[in-house]
Amino acid sequence: MLCVVINAVATGLTMSLEQISSQLAKHQQKLPPVESWNPPYCGEIDIHIKANGDWFHEGSVIKRLPLVKMFASVLIKEIRAEVIKGVSNEHEEYFLVTPVEKVKIQVDDAAFVLTQWHWLDEQETIMQVSTNLGDEFILYEEHPLTVSDNGDLYVIVRRNLTAKVHRNVYYQWADMAQEKKIESGTELVFTSAECQFVLGKY
Repeated sequence: MLCVVINAVATGLTMSLEQISSQLAKHQQKLPPVESWNPPYCGEIDIHIKANGDWFHEGSVIKRLPLVKMFASVLIKEIRAEVIKGVSNEHEEYFLVTPVEKVKIQVDDAAFVLTQWHWLDEQETIMQVSTNLGDEFILYEEHPLTVSDNGDLYVIVRRNLTAKVHRNVYYQWADMAQEKKIESGTELVFTSAECQFVLGKY
């Protein structure tokens, strides 16, 4: 199925909404069990996820959101260790998979962008966040917030796939965060579902 859809995109064939809906139907209730699939590698396809979360094929944005969501539902990330001149480095690679095929794509930064959030309770103790593709989940230990070496914020969406926190969300969180004194300075922190998260420190 994946190759059929990719080939349709690649050749510019028009796919009806009915066809797309039919292909997505089995993914609507739950995510495909990609962890249990071990398909052969079929090469690389010119699909590119930009840093802002847009999906492109051969330089053109893929405008059909249901199609993008279907691709995202079968997206996996593999981390390969490379040793160069005695130094070990980790290299991330992204693939679209089905039970019978596996194709490599390019990702600029993270697979998703975290674009919205809100409190689920009046006491403002449980935060729900959502991505640019509509994934919704509670920010807590199974979906933790992490800070990269250069200060960018990421949240685990599913498996090892991350969403980069949009700058607007970061500013909103920073505005409500509390200062916490530590030995090396001051951290900006907030709490969701009894988990404390650090936005950064100074």
